[in-house]
This record gives sequence, C-alpha cells and structure tokens, in this order.
Amino acid sequence: MNFKGKIYYKGDAGYEEARVGRVFNHLRPNRYPIAVFFPKDADDVVEAVKLANEKSYKIATRSGGHSWAVWSVRDEGILLDLKHLNTISLNKETSIVSAGPATKGGHELAPFLKENDLFFAGGHCPTVGIGGFLLQGGQGWNARGWGWAAEQIESIDVVTANGELVKADANQNSDLFWAARGAGPGFFGVVTCFHLKTRPLPKAITASTYVYPANVCEGVLHWLQTMHTTVTNTVEIVAVGQTFEFGTGMVVHAMAFEDTTEAAQKALAPFEECPFIDQAIVHKTAQPTTLAAEYEVQVKNNPEGHRWAVSNAWLKGNPDEIVPVIKDSFIKLPNEKTFTLWFSMAPLRQLPDMAFSLQTDIYLAIYTLWETEEEDKKCKTWLNEQINRIEKVTEGQYLGDSDFTKHQRRFISDANFTKLQAIRALRDPKGLFHSYLAKSDETINTNEFE
Repeated sequence: MNFKGKIYYKGDAGYEEARVGRVFNHLRPNRYPIAVFFPKDADDVVEAVKLANEKSYKIATRSGGHSWAVWSVRDEGILLDLKHLNTISLNKETSIVSAGPATKGGHELAPFLKENDLFFAGGHCPTVGIGGFLLQGGQGWNARGWGWAAEQIESIDVVTANGELVKADANQNSDLFWAARGAGPGFFGVVTCFHLKTRPLPKAITASTYVYPANVCEGVLHWLQTMHTTVTNTVEIVAVGQTFEFGTGMVVHAMAFEDTTEAAQKALAPFEECPFIDQAIVHKTAQPTTLAAEYEVQVKNNPEGHRWAVSNAWLKGNPDEIVPVIKDSFIKLPNEKTFTLWFSMAPLRQLPDMAFSLQTDIYLAIYTLWETEEEDKKCKTWLNEQINRIEKVTEGQYLGDSDFTKHQRRFISDANFTKLQAIRALRDPKGLFHSYLAKSDETINTNEFE
C-alpha cells in the first residue's frame, strides 16, 4: 500500500490520542476501531479504501470531530481522520471556493473568503469542520433566508466504495451528489473536497439583542412564534435560554445580514414591538457587529474540554401547543453552562431535490455540558426528561445535533430515506462504509416514541 500518512493500530503508542484526540465531546465513546488512518491527500484516501476492501474492514470518517454522538468512532473497521484535508482555494472568476472537509468554517474558511469580500454560511461554532456539517445539511448562518449550506454545494470530489476518485454534481454521479447533501454519517463515500458557491459578504451586519428574565420567557416564546414568519428573510432569529448573573433567562438575538444601516434597522424594527420589551434586562437595538465578534460568542458558549449530551427536535403545532411544553427547557437548567436554543426557519420554502428533506418552522436544540464524570447522571437524566416531554410536539430531528443511540427520530422524508437506501445498495453493495450509529437499525428514520 502506497499510503503516505500516519497509521495507528490498536495497541500502538499514540492510538488513543488518534482515536479520540480530535473529538470535541469529552464524554468519550467506548468504541475502538482496528486502526486510525490519517491520509495526507485524496490519493491516500483511495489507498485506504482499497485496503479496506482487501481486508474486509468497514470505514468511518471524521472531518472536524464535533459530532456530539461521535459518529466516527466505531468498533472494528478503520477510522479515516481527514485532518490533513483542509486546503482552500478560490476561483475568482466564478467565486467558487474549494475546501477540504477538515477546513474549519469560521476559523479558516471565513477569514480566507473575507479577503475577497465573500462569505459562505458555515456553522455558527467556528471550530466545526465543514465535512460533517455539510453532509448533514448544514444549518448555518441565516439558514431561514439563505437556505441550508448543503444547497450551496456546486460539486464534490468523492472516493467511492470501490476506491475510485470521482467528481459528483448535478450532471455526473448525480446519485452521489444527491445523497451527500443530507445523508450525514450514513454517506457511503469519502468526500475529499467540496466546491462551494459563495455570496458577497454583507456590508452592514447588524444585531438587536434582548435579555428577558425567566418570568416572561413563556410570553416571549409565544410572541416569537406568532411573528417570526413575518420578519424579512435577511434576519437570523435565535432565542437562547441560559443562566445569567441574575439567574436563568432568555436572550433574543436578531441579526440582519444587510448592506446598509438603514436596511438593517428596518429589518430589525419588529423586535422593538415585543409586548415584554419594558421588562428586558438588556436592550440593544440595531448595533453593528461582525462575524468575528459573533464567532467569539460561539466559542465562549461552546467551550473546549467539556462533556456534552445534546438532542433536538423539529417542533410542530401552534404557540398554545408548543410553548407550554418547551418553556421549562429554557428556564429550569441543570447547571450554569447548559443552554437551550430556539431557531427560526420560517417561512419555509421548497427545498431542492436532495437527501435532506425534513424541517419545520421551529428548531429546538438542547445543549447540556459539564466537566466531571460525577455530573454525568444528573445532566443526562435532565436532557432525557426534556426530550421525553416535548415528544408530543416533535416532528423529527436534525442530524447535526442528534445521537441515535439515545433518541431516534425521523431526519429525512420517508421517500428520501427509501431512495437513500437504494443508492447505498447500488453504490456500496458490500456495506464497506458504516451506516448510522443507532440503538436499533429497525427504527432508523422513525419517531420511535410513536
């Protein structure tokens, strides 16, 4: 085998660091691949896939290591850690940026594009690699207005199950292109490069920020659900339940991606009409901001070195049905670092034909984080209580914040799941690539609680 990168087999010095050293979640999995490969380039990926075929090893891949469920670390088989595949280049004529899967969206891709006054709506947390993010759909900046990041994939370079490096786009290997936009950890290939459409960097990014005390959070959530569909789609709308110096409360952060101050002020004006605004502890209207500043907040809220339990739901129902069910997840938190996110995706629009196909107006995600093993039971139990309570208003879930070993929910439409399985059978008939890590293969893409 002509493999240029490093290989660590189980039992080797350095194996444990190779296995989980790049895993963001310090709640480490008790799963152990036969070996961890660090390919240097696409040719190395081809060599690794060919070896896996020869040895009948299964393959899992890792791009950034931010998966809460640690999808990439599987028993047996080999783990392809793509950390070295992070080069970036720009075609200035087309504004198509080409980037490796391990490229960090905020810390590497965003600054690179900023030099050319361009922008790609990657993940909010700047240390997230684009590979897993894009394969799962990519809920990036202003997704309610600009759509899913996966929609901006022009093409991919992908190593198939038979060890062939091919290009996939709307016209060639279109089945792989379709599957790569939404299959997530169930994708049956290794993407070595993404070719992405960019957009001009907005010239007047502006935000309004409000912090409300716990006693009005239910009312604010109800109001948000009644008005968010009417806000112009240049505005990202987020509400976060978290702990402040005064206790638990909720921040409402509306960020306008506009080119003029006047347009941004007009876009953000509806948030001044909240009926509880006189009770806001913090009230900042239409303040200029930058992506760099917003990334700093994300890093603070997503600290390194912590244990995480995370789950999410696409919510269905009217405000009177949803808000009473979710309100405690915002104001009754198990510790000072845990936070709950309400994210607007409204008004919904027709998605392009791709594997990703399930969403509703409102996305809810609960992020429980702590530092010591002694807190494991308390934090996991609290998260389970929240998820079980909101089942009655749950339509499904988003792969990016999911852990199928804990909660299995629908993540794409039934028709698309059937199509995805058919493409897998054609493209990976021997099952070379690991599929979804789940409690039960029988209930994948179902709401098991139903």
